[in-house]
Amino acid sequence: MPTRYPGSEDEQRALNAYIRLTRAVEALSARLHSGDKLEGLTTSQLGVLDALRYLGPMVQKDLAGKILKSSGNLTLVVDNLEKRGLVRRERQSADKRFVTVCLTDEGRALIERVMPGHVNEIWAALSALSPEEQETLGALCKKLGLSL
Repeated sequence: MPTRYPGSEDEQRALNAYIRLTRAVEALSARLHSGDKLEGLTTSQLGVLDALRYLGPMVQKDLAGKILKSSGNLTLVVDNLEKRGLVRRERQSADKRFVTVCLTDEGRALIERVMPGHVNEIWAALSALSPEEQETLGALCKKLGLSL
């Protein structure tokens, strides 16, 4: 359903694109989080575990940048992962202000268990688009993200 906003043609086009993008993201997110496929992990928690799995231990500030969260938000995410025994924090001996987040064995086992199914769900959902359309979508999202 297109917008009924009484703005200019340019405003209506932008608003309609925004509405479609938001609805697509919401539908994809609902599909990916249905049931307990992610074993209770939030999108942010999954991002942290995935980053630590592939990039290794990271300073909390750098980790926040990798998953596009504020450092305050990341603190809560890491707190909850730490409570579940999935990550641990280590203070650097040289500078106690820096906290490194490390994946525990339990965290590694969980991300290795849930990630293949998660990727398969994403693949299945995006198979509604041709490979070329997926590439175009990725390029457009990158362009939009970098402009912001």
